[in-house]
Amino acid sequence: MSYVLQTHRLSKRYGNKLAVENINMNIRQGDIYGFLGQNGAGKTTTLRMIMGLIRPTAGEIDWFGSSSTAGRNETMARIGGIIEYPGFYLNLSAADNLEVHRRLMGMGNKESIDEVLASVGLLGARNQRVKEYSLGMKQRLGIARSLLHHPEFLVLDEPTNGLDPAGIKEVRQLFLDLARQRGITFLISSHLLGEIEQLATRVGIVHGGRLLEEVDYEVLQRKSRRYLEIRVGDDKRAAYILEQRLGVSDYLVAAPGVLRLYEMLDEPSKVNRTLTGEGIAVEEIKRAGDSLEDYFLKLTGGDPLV
Repeated sequence: MSYVLQTHRLSKRYGNKLAVENINMNIRQGDIYGFLGQNGAGKTTTLRMIMGLIRPTAGEIDWFGSSSTAGRNETMARIGGIIEYPGFYLNLSAADNLEVHRRLMGMGNKESIDEVLASVGLLGARNQRVKEYSLGMKQRLGIARSLLHHPEFLVLDEPTNGLDPAGIKEVRQLFLDLARQRGITFLISSHLLGEIEQLATRVGIVHGGRLLEEVDYEVLQRKSRRYLEIRVGDDKRAAYILEQRLGVSDYLVAAPGVLRLYEMLDEPSKVNRTLTGEGIAVEEIKRAGDSLEDYFLKLTGGDPLV
């Protein structure tokens, strides 16, 4: 398994305050890694350490299988990012802003400007002054700037902050397209569970400066799935009836006499009638399980995402 980024006991202290404590993060090549937590949970501090903007108090960072002290310049040439709000020269056009950045950083050629503007859907607005851009366009321009040197990995801090629903949808689709078409690996921080649900292949949940859980999104979905819990006298025969009479396939026998049915969640009466009609004693039938938000609340001790 190839890792783009691994952190080991990464910590940051400001005076007596431990802002980030022992973060162990593992991001594989091709991941869209959702770094999920409340505002103030330690997300931005962690990303700033990863990008070399602040020095960790303790811990190590491994990039592409090498330690943070090995080939620093070469490593930085392979990554890009936006931490907090991207700043621009507002009286210059988008293309001129990118040209200034390209020259300052000594990267690429001039043709790459139109290439990255096209990739984020701004080629038609290349000559428009940035002060005339909407917030969503500025976010996309920031992403274009981070793509100028063709990075393998992008670190983005709350990239949909302040966007309206249409802008959020545009930016989300952009990330998915870049992941598919360019094979870029992403680390995206957010406090918006709905956005992470629609993007991430892997999720890290941070709370109070600590990484509480790191898990593939498919596993997280299974952990938090809703289901009908059915208590019956004969679970084997009940399972057979569910399959044959109702066409059910997504279920499990959770314990003797207890079925979890992940289908027909809105039809408990139909399930009950079918089983009792076949002589199965149904002791109880109820909806159970957690939504992803419920799961987050349990993990963080009841603190909501706000």
